[in-house]
Amino acid sequence: MRLLLIGCTGFVGAELIPELLTAGHQLTVISRKAPIKFPTAYEEGQLIQLRLNPADPSNWKQAKVIAALEQAEGVVNLAGEPIAERRWTQKQCTLIENSRLNTTRSLVQAMTQLKRPPRVLVNASAIGYYGASADDLFTEESKCGDDFLSNLCEQWENIARQKPRSTRLIIIRLGIVLGPDGGALKKMLPIFKAGLGGPIGNGKQWMSWIHRKDLCKLIAKAISNQSWSGVINGVAPEAVPMKEFAKALGKVLGRPSLLPVPGAILKLLLGDGASVVLEGQQVSSKRLEKLGFKFQYPEISQALAAATK
Repeated sequence: MRLLLIGCTGFVGAELIPELLTAGHQLTVISRKAPIKFPTAYEEGQLIQLRLNPADPSNWKQAKVIAALEQAEGVVNLAGEPIAERRWTQKQCTLIENSRLNTTRSLVQAMTQLKRPPRVLVNASAIGYYGASADDLFTEESKCGDDFLSNLCEQWENIARQKPRSTRLIIIRLGIVLGPDGGALKKMLPIFKAGLGGPIGNGKQWMSWIHRKDLCKLIAKAISNQSWSGVINGVAPEAVPMKEFAKALGKVLGRPSLLPVPGAILKLLLGDGASVVLEGQQVSSKRLEKLGFKFQYPEISQALAAATK
């Protein structure tokens, strides 16, 4: 298939793009960043890159972008400013919102103008949709929460649902993605390797996670399997409390994990954005199991072992 990828040049895309190329897909990648470099062991023309800001509606009127969308049989939209890397100032919150909402809105509007729109749209969302809870188990049918992230995810998903009627839509609510070269784990590894790691906050908050390899397999399945549609929680079967996550990480690295990181320090660094780490939610992957998806890394210990090699 010829696929159009948006927001796929970062942490997840570093594994997703090679996987899709190896599967034989032809890719057009839209990104604000400099051209990405991948091994050249693919057919000529299999990877095309367009450097532009997908959140700018005017860019979707360019002839090269319209042509890429007309040729695309499927679209993967993972665009979005990282949630928990900076303080949630008003400017940062606006950037977090616009990078998701404007990109998805512009994409969907462009798709609706086509005589033959893409057959499938895989659109990201996040488990932040559900809000935080110490006790609840969230499924795809659970209600939306009532905080900044919940409201953002709800708007994001509703915009994606305005896609053309003939386009199959899969919304993946992402959990914490584990891999060695990005995401939350990259920030935690230096501290744990130095023997200074431990649970963040009270250690009781739930961590609903997925290994990057499993997430990429999930996206590939969503593209190819025509029976898949609707909302899917992109999380592994085994959510764990932060205390258990920290213990498993310390064990994998052969380091102690006894020094807790006070929540006050994280709040000082990230402001309201600290809530992403300090508050959690236990999210179910039962729908994935019903769809027959097989996790390569269903348990936290094996996922961390693979992610820290």
